[in-house]
Amino acid sequence: MPSYYPSHLQDFHDLPVHTFPAEEVPGGRPLPGAASVAWRISTDCEFPFEPIWRRFLDQVPGEDVTALVIGPWWDDYDTRSIDPVLELITADAERLPHLRGVFLADLVSEEMELSWIQQGEVTRVLRAWPGLRELGVRGGEGLTVEPLRHDGLRDLWIESGGLPAEPVRALGACEFPALERLELWLGTTWYGGDCTAEDIAPLLTGLGRCPGLRHLGLQNSDIQDDIAAALAAAPVVAGLESLDLSMGTLGDEGGAALLAGQPLTHLRSLDLDHHYLSEELTDRLRQALEPHGVRLSLAPSRRSTHDPEARFVAVGE
Repeated sequence: MPSYYPSHLQDFHDLPVHTFPAEEVPGGRPLPGAASVAWRISTDCEFPFEPIWRRFLDQVPGEDVTALVIGPWWDDYDTRSIDPVLELITADAERLPHLRGVFLADLVSEEMELSWIQQGEVTRVLRAWPGLRELGVRGGEGLTVEPLRHDGLRDLWIESGGLPAEPVRALGACEFPALERLELWLGTTWYGGDCTAEDIAPLLTGLGRCPGLRHLGLQNSDIQDDIAAALAAAPVVAGLESLDLSMGTLGDEGGAALLAGQPLTHLRSLDLDHHYLSEELTDRLRQALEPHGVRLSLAPSRRSTHDPEARFVAVGE
């Protein structure tokens, strides 16, 4: 079975990720060209973030930097919120005028579990860089989204073991006219993912204002059946090329809703990996969609030996 837990980014915004050295090394290797990599700024949990950030701005031509990845930022476990880092980097936005991609919290479980990551008001990044095209976020605790209009954003993805309802509703109130891809890991109530179908509905309505949206992922959710039912009637689906409902607790109720709803035969791909569908439903999905060229992903979840009827999302803690 595949592992769904996040790993360190090797590439971001079509560039290899390069970690800026947290400590000055006399005679160390020369830095790569500023535009040739996505720069990862990380404390490695040993050095304060701000001096590393200042040295990065002094040593790397900011006007050539196009992609930025934030790794571990804390040197004290009592101050783990990313908000001070967001304040710091956005205050220097004019020194990175051509930044097009930002990823917040490139962490793996050995550094901090996904559900422990303390995010902040991430839309300040969008306000600071009107030309930003890609924003990735890992972690849902403390995540705040302020409704806004951003004309440049094309790709937004949030990986979470539990995404609260408030930022999901706020995303539905945002205007992203250039958005092409949206992926949200909604997570489980065990780790703060308290979204309901009523919270998803405004998001699906809001996405109707994104005429270029071609990929939608509403993943890793313990209300996956409800999400499938909502998507079965959502107008936004008609414009998609790919739909991802993987990693969650999708069962026969959700699978039947997809089959009974609007046609999905226009899709290039439908990802339902890590599902709890019966063989009958998976066969019906194949018969309904594969003859039309839809690429289906239908790898089942691993069932609990203690409770075969129990359902779990792929990534929680």
